[in-house]
Formats: sequence, structure tokens, C-alpha cells
Amino acid sequence: MNRKTIIKTILKIIAVLAALYLAHYCFEFVYSWLGVAIYLATFIYIILQTIKFIKHMRNKISSLLAVSALLASCCASCARVAPNYAGVLMQNWGKNGKSDFTLVVGRVNVAAPGTELFQVPLFDQRGEFATPVHLKAADNTEFTARPAYSYKVIKDRSIDIVFDNKHIDGGGHFMESLEDNILEPRIYDLIKEESRKYTTEALMADGGSLLFEKGLELIVTEEFGRRGLEVITFSAQLEFSDKVRDKIDSRNEVNTNISVLDQQIEEQKKRNELERLKAEQNIIRSNGITEKLLKEQFIEKWDGKTPIYGSIPEIIKMEK
Repeated sequence: MNRKTIIKTILKIIAVLAALYLAHYCFEFVYSWLGVAIYLATFIYIILQTIKFIKHMRNKISSLLAVSALLASCCASCARVAPNYAGVLMQNWGKNGKSDFTLVVGRVNVAAPGTELFQVPLFDQRGEFATPVHLKAADNTEFTARPAYSYKVIKDRSIDIVFDNKHIDGGGHFMESLEDNILEPRIYDLIKEESRKYTTEALMADGGSLLFEKGLELIVTEEFGRRGLEVITFSAQLEFSDKVRDKIDSRNEVNTNISVLDQQIEEQKKRNELERLKAEQNIIRSNGITEKLLKEQFIEKWDGKTPIYGSIPEIIKMEK
């Protein structure tokens, strides 16, 4: 190929790229069918030029490579938003702020410079700290936590999530980058700050650890909500040292014994109260017994036949 042919080929390539950019601009901002028409005309031109190029190529291998490169370039210029994902398309490198970000679905053209498609999953995501984090209570007692959590993206906040965190996507999975660089460092800061509000005594108390986890869950839920995420589950998974656990077990045993003793004391108090009431009742009954009452009780119980030993009541003598 001579110099003139090379220049002519370069100009054709520039013209094709310009046509593709113009088609994308018309499709997005002017009139979509006009963009489609320019796309179609451009691809027809590319196909015709490719056929012409192949005919004039002496090396068939070079022709095949050229066609493959062209097809790969065309395929790479389009992307498709996967099912159950929110597609967020960034244009113009995001120079104009959120106005350069839009929610898209289906197949999207990403050939234009400064265009990038972010796919945000709308299904549940799960995360867990790879290693336990070391914490200190208010009295400097050390313990560890290994938070595990699940969450999902609020669809209406997808643009906010991408706009606020697009800088952390290092070419890997967007949500994994979000967890590693934003969410988990923030969770660590929150749990570290919250742990300083509790003493070992409070954490060791019955339900103390659960109270700590519930309070932390509310704080994490609020923080995730500000970032466009909904917390589904959260667990701090606290772990104490053997020394602290032994102390907790000893304290629980003491508390159990005290509880049993308290119950026994209350039971004895009730027994003493019952005995006192019985004694008072006997006194009242003894004060009310007279000779006449005893005689009447005797007559009511006697059947008139049983032999009577000792003195006979006067009332029986009179009846005889």
C-alpha cells in the first residue's frame, strides 16, 4: 500500500467513527429513529468497504483478521442490561453531574467516548468481614466482632449509588468494590464508636450483648439508608476472650444462686405468714368457746346410744 492509500484508509476510519458518534448523539438527544438510520447507513458502508477490501487483499489471513477486528469493534460498542439489574448509563464522563447519568434497560450503545454502563444488582447481597475486628469496651476490655450482613439496592436510588461511588470501581464487580471500600470501613467505624458506649459489666449482663447488637443494627440500617441501600439482616457476632467468658460464666452462676436463694427466702416468708395466721385463728376460736357451746356441740355429736362415761350433762338428765 502506498502513502496515498494509507491516508485514504485513515480518513475512512475517522469518517466511520464520526458517523458512529453522530448516530449515538442523535439516538440519545435528538431523534432516536434518525440515530438508527445513521447507524444502519454506517454499518452498510462498513460492510461494503470490507467486501471491497477483501477483494483487493492478497493475503486471506489478513482479510479474516480485519473482518474479525471490525466485528469485534461493532459488538463491543453495544451492551445489554442483565435481568434483575438496574442499568445506569454514564455519558460525557459524568462532567455535568447527575444529569449525565440515566437509568436504561435492554441493549445500550456504549461506543461514544466517555460512555460507560454500570449494572447494579437488585437482588439480595450478602457480605461478611474476612477477619474479626478488635474492639474495646468503655473500661478497655478487649473483644472481637465479625459482622455479617445482607442488603439490597433501592432501585430508585441506583443513580445516586453509581454517582457517589463510581470512582471505586477498579474494573471488578461494582458491588464488591462498594463493600470493600465503602460499606465495611464505615461499619467498622460505627461498631468501634458504639463499643465505647458499653462497659464490660453492661455487655456481661443478661441480654447485654443482644442490646448492643440491636443498637448497632439500627445505626447501620440508618447509614445504609442514606446510601440508597436497605439492610435485611445484620449480626455483629461478638466474641470475648476466654478470661472474659470465664468471668461471665462465674457471674451467671452467682446470679443463678442468688435468684434461687431469693425464691427460698420468699417461700419461707410465706410459710411464716401462714403459721402466724393459723395461730391467730386458733386464738380467736379459743376465746369464743364457752361451757354452753361445748354442751351443745356434745349433744349434736352424740347419737343417744353410745355409753357416756363421767358426768352426764344436765340437759340429758332432764330428757331422761
